[in-house]
Amino acid sequence: MHAYDLILTLTGGLTAALVLGYITQRLGLSPIVGYLLAGTLVGPHTPGFVADATLAEQLAEIGVILLMFGVGLQFHIEELLAVRRVAVPGALAQSAAATALGALLGHAFGWDWPAGIVFGMALSVASTVVLVRVLADNNDLHTPGGHIAVGWLVVEDAFTVVALVLLPAVFGTSSHSPLWTVLGFAAIKVTALVLFTAVVGTRVIPRVLDYVAETRSRELFTLTVLVIALGIAVGSALVFSVSMALGAFLAGMVVGRSEYSLRAASDALPMRDAFAVLFFVSVGMLLDPRALMQTPGLIIGALAVVLVGKPLVALTIVWVMRYPFKVALTVAVALAQIGEFSFILSTIGRDLGLFSMAATNTLVAASMLSIVLNPLLYRGVVPAERWMARRPGMRQWMNRAPFSQPDHDAQRSVIAGARRHRAVVIGYGPTGRTVVRLLRDNQIDPTVVELNMDSVRGLQREGIDAVYGDAARPEVLTAANVASAGSLILTAAGMTLGTEIIREARQLNPHLRVLARAAYLRDLPLLKQAGADTAYSGETEVALAFIEDILETLGATPEQIERGRARAHAELFGLQQAAEEGSLDVEPNT
Repeated sequence: MHAYDLILTLTGGLTAALVLGYITQRLGLSPIVGYLLAGTLVGPHTPGFVADATLAEQLAEIGVILLMFGVGLQFHIEELLAVRRVAVPGALAQSAAATALGALLGHAFGWDWPAGIVFGMALSVASTVVLVRVLADNNDLHTPGGHIAVGWLVVEDAFTVVALVLLPAVFGTSSHSPLWTVLGFAAIKVTALVLFTAVVGTRVIPRVLDYVAETRSRELFTLTVLVIALGIAVGSALVFSVSMALGAFLAGMVVGRSEYSLRAASDALPMRDAFAVLFFVSVGMLLDPRALMQTPGLIIGALAVVLVGKPLVALTIVWVMRYPFKVALTVAVALAQIGEFSFILSTIGRDLGLFSMAATNTLVAASMLSIVLNPLLYRGVVPAERWMARRPGMRQWMNRAPFSQPDHDAQRSVIAGARRHRAVVIGYGPTGRTVVRLLRDNQIDPTVVELNMDSVRGLQREGIDAVYGDAARPEVLTAANVASAGSLILTAAGMTLGTEIIREARQLNPHLRVLARAAYLRDLPLLKQAGADTAYSGETEVALAFIEDILETLGATPEQIERGRARAHAELFGLQQAAEEGSLDVEPNT
């Protein structure tokens, strides 16, 4: 019966998440809203099908581990260093202000201070998923405001990771030891785990990934990444008595600093997404719609902290540091929401006995509403900036001092480099090597996508841009910067998922010129239908070579050989056209 309950919970929860996630996505909202609503729909507080809350919560634990692994995998210290002067003090000040406001709000409703502090922490951290999507949808991800917002979020994530370590140490101990003793032991354990992960992990994990990558098995590679994430997470709890979330975060950082970070993100993290959905569903199951009517003031207060308090603090800090008003407004509004980390902190609060159901209900409701409202509020950034710019009295206030962006020269050099023709080459076999050499001889910059790590390392040593990963994954094509390339060249005959690669590349860059190679004549129509501008068949070239060799052996003149080649080419080209038009009876490609 337990297995049946598990299957029923998985099927019901994921089905509801799929339907409501699709609906919210079509409405222009984050699918997280749909996942939370799906959890409420299959939860015990609404009529109809009720999933097993205990099983859902156990599955959600895996979701938390994989979420934290993904955060560590994508934790780019470079993004933080680029905007550290504003992001570090800004994020810390905003987090402190939101935590204080949340604690005061909870205390006003009769909570004790520990519960209020955890509640405030949960209100202080924005959702990475929502922020990146909102910035990307408005083409602001790579603007000064977008860079600051992402760096700001990196600091918030780091602050939350520290909170995940300290909360159990401070509130989870049953002894009466002094606080400094508890924190000291926690610091020693965390330091030991970090050192172990840094020393052992950075030496062992890349070698393990090397051995597995040599097998060319996607299943084994995915399994290896999952074992690393879950193994270090569980080991951190059993050996170092530290939260599994921190262990997963450190495991993600180790893999993220290796040469396999991109492949890990593209191959293994789809599993993370599935369990993350279950995590959001399990959180939604805790929401009691009827209980929300009993504390409307608490929900309004939480929304005020998220939508008014946090943005005002961020706006003030960025503007005081003499950034343009539009940049300050972009950062402020982008951070005006809460998401996945808020729920992780909520889970910690419940496990420590600090949180009541009212607090959890409030966080879920505030998250849903803020995620729904955030894209709508963000669309008002440009109109608000223009409205203020038209008023002479406000224009001077908006730009009090000249603003200089330190990376303007770098941006100009990037733009200049993007104008130079660049080709993305898929595969580095004999044909790929020849193509890359010819491209470089003709002053065309190649970027090679290859699944052989030794080849990638050799190319990088030669100063050639190379990306390790499966080109059929959109993340790999994005990392190869297909969006700014002039050409895409598929060099391997019979390449697996070649048509899928072409379709994905076309979505990233509709103006891309695509050249593809096929093993057989019958494969050419499929490549053309997928979007290839030109496709070449090995059968054609072999036939032409045979004709040329036979004619030379028979003593034909160069003119006769050329006429023979032209005739054979015309016949083969006619067969190709017939195949494309569907009038040629060909065997299916197996």
